[in-house]
Amino acid sequence: MNKVSAFLLLLFVFFSSAAQDKTCWPNSRGNAQLTGVTSADFPETVKLKWTFKAGGMFKSAPVVCNGKIVAGSTNGNLYCLNLNGDSLWGFKTANAIEAPALINNGIVYFGNLSGMFYALNLQNGRKIWEYKTDNQIMGAPAILASKEKEILAVGSYDYYLHGVDLKTGKGLWKYESDNFLNSAPAVSGNNAVFGGCDGFLHIVDMTQGTSSGKIEVATYVASSPAIVDKIAYIGDYDGGFTCMDLDQKKIVWRYQNPENDLPFIASPSVTGDRIFIGSRDKFVYCFNRKNGEIIWKKNTGSRVDASTVVNKKHVLVVNMRGDLMVLDIKTGKTIWNYELGIGIINTPAVIQNAIILAGSDGSIYCLASPGPSKGGE
Repeated sequence: MNKVSAFLLLLFVFFSSAAQDKTCWPNSRGNAQLTGVTSADFPETVKLKWTFKAGGMFKSAPVVCNGKIVAGSTNGNLYCLNLNGDSLWGFKTANAIEAPALINNGIVYFGNLSGMFYALNLQNGRKIWEYKTDNQIMGAPAILASKEKEILAVGSYDYYLHGVDLKTGKGLWKYESDNFLNSAPAVSGNNAVFGGCDGFLHIVDMTQGTSSGKIEVATYVASSPAIVDKIAYIGDYDGGFTCMDLDQKKIVWRYQNPENDLPFIASPSVTGDRIFIGSRDKFVYCFNRKNGEIIWKKNTGSRVDASTVVNKKHVLVVNMRGDLMVLDIKTGKTIWNYELGIGIINTPAVIQNAIILAGSDGSIYCLASPGPSKGGE
C-alpha cells in the first residue's frame, strides 16, 4: 500500500470512529470500533413518548440515522420508522432477523437467519443487492473504505467471515474460523477484529481476507470487542473479561469473577480510562482500562445482556427485567431509573435526549425528555 492510500485509509478510519453525532447511531455500538460511545446527552428525566407494535420479537438492536429508525424482528421484517414512531416502510425476508443493521451513506445493511444479507435504500426500502452465506447471520457487519475499494465484512454460522464489495454485493473473499461467528467485527486500521465460538479473537486483513493473527480467549466468545488504540476488550461465555494487545497478539490482563462464571454476553463501552460492561450475574462493572481493576460495580436486579452506552458523564444500562438506569460514570450512583417492564436483550439506540429500545414483546419504544407526546398526550 502506497503512502497516499495508507493516509486515505487512516483518514477514513478516523472519521468512521468520530462520525457518530447527536442525531445518528448508525450501528449497534455507535461507531466502527464498537466502543459504545455517544456524544448525545441522555435525558435528565424520561417519559414514554410513543410505542410501535410490530409483532414477533426484537432480538436485534435498533439503529438511527437521517431521521429514521431501523430494526429487524424475528417475524422476518425489517422496519423503518420516523422519529415520531410512524411506519415509513417495511422489508419482508424469509426468516427471522436477529442481527443488528448498519446504516452507511443512505444504505441499510443487514442479514437474517437464512444466511441472506441485504443492502436496501434507506429512503424507500428498495433492495439494492443481496448476498448469500451458507448459514445464519447473527452479527452486524463492518465496513472498511480505501482508495481502491469499499469492503463489507460479515460473519456467519457457516464458520466464515465474508468479504463483500460494498457497492455491488459481489463476494470478494472468505476467511474460515473453527466455529460459528456470532459477534460483529470491530475495525482497527485495515483489520476486522472479532470473537468466535472457537474461543479466539480473530484479526483479519479486510483488504485481502487473510489472517493477521488470532489470540485464544476462552471456550466461547459471543460478545463483540471494543477497540481503542489497537487494544481490544471483550467478554466471554466463561465469565471472563479480557484486554488484548492487537499488535503483540497477547493478553494484557484478564478479569475472572471469583464468585461465579456467569457469561458476559454484552459488549463493552470504553471511554477515557474506564470500561463498562454488564453481566448475567446482574451487575454492571466499571474496570480500569490499564490494569483491569474494578473501580465500581452495581447490582441492576436482573441479568444484563444488553450492551451499555456511555457519554462523558453517564452510563446507560438496560436489564432483562426492563429496568433502564442512567448511572454516574465516576461512582456508579443512579441518576434516574425507569421501569419499562419489558425484557430488553439488545443495545438501545441513543440520539440527543432520546432513547430507542426494541423489546422482547415485539414493540419499539421511544423514551425522551418530558414534553408533548405523539398524538398530543
